[in-house]
Amino acid sequence: MVRSRRRHAAIATGLLLTLGLSTACSSGKETAADDSVSTVDGKISITYLQKQGDQEYFVGEAAGAKAKADELGIDLKVVNLGNDANKTISEIQSSIAQKTNGVIVVVPDPAVGPQVVKTTRDAEVALLTSDDQICTTGPDPAACAEADLVPRVGFSGAQMGDEVGKQAAGEYKKAGWKAADTRVISAWKQDVTVCADRVAGAKKAFAAEVPGVKNIDVPTDNTPTGAQDKIAATITANPGVKNWVVWGCNDENVAGGVTALQNAGVKADNIIGIGLGAYLACKEWQSGKPSGMKAALFINGKDVGALAVQTMYDKLKNGKTFPAEAFAPTTMVDASTWKAAGMTCS
Repeated sequence: MVRSRRRHAAIATGLLLTLGLSTACSSGKETAADDSVSTVDGKISITYLQKQGDQEYFVGEAAGAKAKADELGIDLKVVNLGNDANKTISEIQSSIAQKTNGVIVVVPDPAVGPQVVKTTRDAEVALLTSDDQICTTGPDPAACAEADLVPRVGFSGAQMGDEVGKQAAGEYKKAGWKAADTRVISAWKQDVTVCADRVAGAKKAFAAEVPGVKNIDVPTDNTPTGAQDKIAATITANPGVKNWVVWGCNDENVAGGVTALQNAGVKADNIIGIGLGAYLACKEWQSGKPSGMKAALFINGKDVGALAVQTMYDKLKNGKTFPAEAFAPTTMVDASTWKAAGMTCS
């Protein structure tokens, strides 16, 4: 998703002017969005709205959600929002008109969060977020009080980043590099809260084991081509660097960074890329050629989709309170272990 700050601000300003916002959402307890939601006696209907629904991770997430819905006898509709923030609201309104009982959403832009909350609350429809956070009271989850974050199913950004940072530190030590010859590139879309959590976790874990290596923050749009372009410029601006460590919010950032480095003539032995997702990393490994992508944290979208549907079902059928956050498991994989971890790569 590509969003300018001007566009982001415009969305946020419009929402704050048009909505009467409340702050009754609480973390780990009954939330404001839950207050008027009743349990369902008959068949449950759920709408799952995803950004970038054609991306491999989200394809897997939809598959996991559908499998769990079939198991539980739920009527599930999955909608691809692409990168269109405005479509989020129109599709929620459409699902409400079709009598959905619950909405699970991965927003293209967190600025629509307050309007998403208000729309579902007014309709007495249960709301759960998947992957990315949204805030009840404002457009920026990073500036949101914990009590005002909408319940979320996904992964722990801090924990994921910690695993990436530790893996990068291990690869660095194994390579025998020197801090003076090395730079770390941290690449992510900087207005996405979960991305910031992942990168901060990686930085902290790496620095604890490998002090003294300089870090370069690279803002991207979280796509391979976007990351490649931005990181290519970073490489040009740092001509004396011999070795590079690359991590980011997702596999797209790392894959783009590795490609940029290789295009600049940096050999695979001088690159330590630690992906996050593994769905692009595995394609590098399938080729059998030397790659700067040394490892990746496998996050299985199917697990998140299934967990989100189960969590929504528990709320609608049994009145179980949403947890503030529910996390799916992760596994670090490399060229020799990804198949054994149960990954499929297409």
